[in-house]
Amino acid sequence: MSYLRNLGGMVALGCAVTAGNAAFAQDYAFRLPHVTSASEPIQEGLEHFAKLVEERSDGRITVSVFPGGQLGTNQEMFEQVRLGAPLIILADPGYLSDYVADFGVLNGPYLLDEPGDFSKILASDWFSGMTDRVRQESEFELLSLNWFFGDRNVISNQPVKTADDFDGLTIRVPPNVMWIETFGALGARGEQIAWSEVYGALATGVVDAAEAPLGSIIGASLQENAKTISMTGHFYSWIGLMMNKDLYAGMPEDLQDILLQASIDAGDFMTDLVQSKQAKLIEQLESQGVTFVTDVDRDSMREKTQSVYAAFPDWTPDLYKTVREILD
Repeated sequence: MSYLRNLGGMVALGCAVTAGNAAFAQDYAFRLPHVTSASEPIQEGLEHFAKLVEERSDGRITVSVFPGGQLGTNQEMFEQVRLGAPLIILADPGYLSDYVADFGVLNGPYLLDEPGDFSKILASDWFSGMTDRVRQESEFELLSLNWFFGDRNVISNQPVKTADDFDGLTIRVPPNVMWIETFGALGARGEQIAWSEVYGALATGVVDAAEAPLGSIIGASLQENAKTISMTGHFYSWIGLMMNKDLYAGMPEDLQDILLQASIDAGDFMTDLVQSKQAKLIEQLESQGVTFVTDVDRDSMREKTQSVYAAFPDWTPDLYKTVREILD
C-alpha cells in the first residue's frame, strides 16, 4: 500500500448536487494523449487503464485516449499538465529528470540485465522517496512507472554488432540528454528529430539509423526505409502515468485510490502484453524483409557507455552506486 500511496494523480471536471441531500458527487473526465501509433501495444494498455477506471469508479471517472500526437508533442502535454489541464499523460524517467534530476539514472544505458530487474527499483525506499520528490519539487503526481515499453534496438541498413560499429553513425535521438550522451559515448552522431519525422529522415538519409522498441518501429513503419535491426538492447524503457498534483489532491480519496491501483494494474497488463508480442513482432518484421542481428557484443557497449553515468553533475553524489546496490 505504501507503493500505491506514493503514486498518484489526475484531472477533475464538473460538480453535481446529489438529490436528497446537500452532499456533492463529482464527475471527472480526463484526456490521455500519446504521440505513438494506435497500432502499438501502448494504445491497448491505455485503453485497458481507461476501462478499469470507469468500471471501478462506476462511471464517476472517464478517460479518453488520443493516439498519434493528436493533442500535441510530449513537451506540450507536460506543459499543459503543469498548468493544471485535465490530462493524464505518459511519464518516463527522461522527462521526469527535467524536474527531479535523479530520475535520469533510470534511463541509463545497460542499467538493467533484464526487464524484471526494474521491480527491485519500484519496491525500494529510494523510489518511494523519488515519488515524494516529484510531488514536492514539481506540479506533478506520479501514478505509476511500471509500464514496460520495450527494449530499444537499432534499425539501420548496416549491422551494429560491437561498440565500434557506432563510430560515425548518424542516429536519431529524442531531445533528451541521456540519449545524446549515450550515443556520443559510443561514437555516433545524435540528431534530435521529432518522432513523427523519423520515417522521412531515414528515407532521405538525414540519419543512418534510429532506435526504438520493435512495436514502435512497426508503428512508425521504419522498416520500409531500413532493413537491419541490431538487438543492442541499450535501454530497457519503463514508463507510467502522471497528472497535475493539485487536481489529484482535490479528488475524493476513494477515487484517488482507484486511479492509483488501475494505473499499476494496467502497467502489469502492458508489461505482459509487450513481452508476449515480441516473437510475433520479429516474425512480422522478418516477413517484410528485415534481418535481425542477434550476435551483438553488448559487453563492449556497456563498457563504453559507463562514462555516461559521470556526465550529470546535478545528480545526487553516488547515485549510480545507490541504484546498483538496489539491483545487486
